[in-house]
Amino acid sequence: MLRPYQANAVQNSRVALAGGKSRIIICSPTGSGKTEIGMALVKGARAKQKRVAFLANRVHLVEQTSRRFTKSKIAHGIIQGENTRNVYEPVLVASIQTVARRGMPDVDLLIIDEAHGVAGSSDYRKVIAAAKCPVIGLSATPYARGLGKHYDELGGPLFEQMVVAATIPELIADGFLVDCDVYAPSEPDMTGIKQSRNAFGEMDYSDADVGRAVDKPELVGDIVTHWFRLAKGTPTVCFASNIAHSRHIVERFNAAGVPAEHIDCYTPEEERQAILRRIESGETLVISNVGILAEGWDFPACRTLILARPTRSLIRYIQMAGRVLRPHESKDRALILDHSGTVTRLGFPTDEFPLELDDGSPKKQQGGQQKEAKEQLPKACSSCSYMKPAKVHKCPVCGFEPKKQSDVEVQEGDLVLVAKRGKKAQKADKQSFYSQLLAVAASRGYQDGWVSHKYREYFGVWPVGLVRMTAEPTQETLDYLKHLQIRHAKGVRRAG
Repeated sequence: MLRPYQANAVQNSRVALAGGKSRIIICSPTGSGKTEIGMALVKGARAKQKRVAFLANRVHLVEQTSRRFTKSKIAHGIIQGENTRNVYEPVLVASIQTVARRGMPDVDLLIIDEAHGVAGSSDYRKVIAAAKCPVIGLSATPYARGLGKHYDELGGPLFEQMVVAATIPELIADGFLVDCDVYAPSEPDMTGIKQSRNAFGEMDYSDADVGRAVDKPELVGDIVTHWFRLAKGTPTVCFASNIAHSRHIVERFNAAGVPAEHIDCYTPEEERQAILRRIESGETLVISNVGILAEGWDFPACRTLILARPTRSLIRYIQMAGRVLRPHESKDRALILDHSGTVTRLGFPTDEFPLELDDGSPKKQQGGQQKEAKEQLPKACSSCSYMKPAKVHKCPVCGFEPKKQSDVEVQEGDLVLVAKRGKKAQKADKQSFYSQLLAVAASRGYQDGWVSHKYREYFGVWPVGLVRMTAEPTQETLDYLKHLQIRHAKGVRRAG
């Protein structure tokens, strides 16, 4: 039984085709059941004795679709390299790479999965141009540049119309997806990292360069530290910058006693399935990859996402975030730990995004619009790193409320620091300072995030292995905290 929005998408697609459109794309967010929509379209075509081809862009998506079709009792053949079989069937599940080489059999309807990749693929465009039948694309992220671009060989736009099944906010409101909490504890320095157009036509960081910005011991260690603080024990998927980075993250988790595994496109199919079974059974807690799990991986119980791969690609970002937005009895909300700076660049993954086909022409944004867009982006709480909407002043998690400049009396000169960052300190000194911070936090109503960050500013490391006990703060400690407040106020004044 289709959900209401799925049924509407199928019906609206039929109306569009009946109205003379030849190529349409259905927008349905990750976790909304795009395959269910696709199967409904297949069954509808078969009820009219039509032959259908379903195209996918990855081998594991061909296999996954075949399993879903078999479960739904849709008899089908496969066109995919050496696995090709039963090509006489009225429904074919095919790999675009194989079809581009061998040619597409005559069909009455062509359905393309993950259709946001069509605009940047000459193989897809060649197959579509040769097809003498209607084409329906399925995508959770139809934001790719050129999806609505005019092509002479097609006699019109690549896709002529978008049919919107539902938006992410609508699905959250109706309980078909869960909302998320986002923390941004750290982000790499991306200065000097080159950008180039990706397969979707978006400007994004170069895959060749991004690894050197993020694959550093201190950043990898920060990922593990914050997972323990915010997500300990939860099923987690991590997206890394490259294979080496992913393996390093897994090594640090394993060294900390957390069962973690890496998976990539070179992982043998049998081993890949075993890894996925272990994460689903709970035997493994963290699964790390570069991008292979961004499309087609369904594990609703996965609660936590670690973004360790900086990106400017809205498509890549939403695909990754969608892995944890599926509802499950074990979670009310998802958790995203952003160590990439992506949320501050692109916003929350649950925001409303423009739903219109890009015609490939250059987009010019006025300075005022750019400024307004930037001001609307979420910001991290300076105390606990929780990402809050730009206009929210008081952190809804830790209660920290930044002081306005007028609330702080700024005097000439700075207070003398009682310790210098990086200075070797005895554990007794660390415990003493930590206990004093706990006492200050309790008296002022601050949360644990404030304590951790002030401790790190003082010693240059996070508080680990310390006893949670309070102690009366010394005047030196209070002076140090006042120094930080004055320094912040001066920074605000200089920025103004």
